[in-house]
Amino acid sequence: MAFDIDKYTETSQKVAWQDLDFSDFREHPLPEGTLRSLRYMCDIEYHTVCYLRDMLVTPSHKDEDVTAFMTMWNREEFWHGEALAAVLAEHDVIVDFDELKATRLKLGWKDRLDPVKQSLLGNIVGSGFIAVHMVWGAANEWSAVAAYNRLADLEAHPVLAELLRRIAKQEARHVAFYATQARERLAKSKKAQVLARFALKNFWGPVGSGVMTDAEVKHVMGHLMGGPDGRREAAKIDAHIARMPGLDGLTIVQDALDARGIAA
Repeated sequence: MAFDIDKYTETSQKVAWQDLDFSDFREHPLPEGTLRSLRYMCDIEYHTVCYLRDMLVTPSHKDEDVTAFMTMWNREEFWHGEALAAVLAEHDVIVDFDELKATRLKLGWKDRLDPVKQSLLGNIVGSGFIAVHMVWGAANEWSAVAAYNRLADLEAHPVLAELLRRIAKQEARHVAFYATQARERLAKSKKAQVLARFALKNFWGPVGSGVMTDAEVKHVMGHLMGGPDGRREAAKIDAHIARMPGLDGLTIVQDALDARGIAA
């Protein structure tokens, strides 16, 4: 079924959380490991604007549907960050712009050169770049849906679980767009399939791995995808990706877990 971009842009809205009783976190605070994972998620949601910045210099920005989607997608991801920041604030963990800016500044020239690299790559690859962008986005959004639902199951805090499932529901709409676009574009081009397979196999990493420290990436991956249940979730993400045209056999999420020594 085709993704209705007009309906999506008309119905895009903030994730609702003001109706939830966040004061419950004061009486039933979340454990340190969960707060650490939430902080990671919050930072990455806020960092989405940098990813959008990089994409605006590639062929993707010339596609009307992609541009419309990414505009709304960026807003929704920002609001996810706002909601998670509110949870953290109830635990006296304050997330502010200056701190996030400092994180980006630590990346130094890497952050400054990313738009240039994306532009050069996009112009070299041409229209096939959009297919790679779409399947890469699908992999990231499948990972996000799994992460939010997994944390909701693990923590079982009623207020947190409800918030995370609301966020996951919006992330699922993001999946629908990326996956639809990726499937259609890959089906039309063997070149795009080769490029996407090469890019995912050799360069994909867990969401946030280009921004956060290795220690934080390993913590979140172990927290959410470790053990038999976590591995099953990782396998499901890989199965979604492998069903894309030309991408059969890829196991990029499970490979990322293995590379970091995350126990099954």
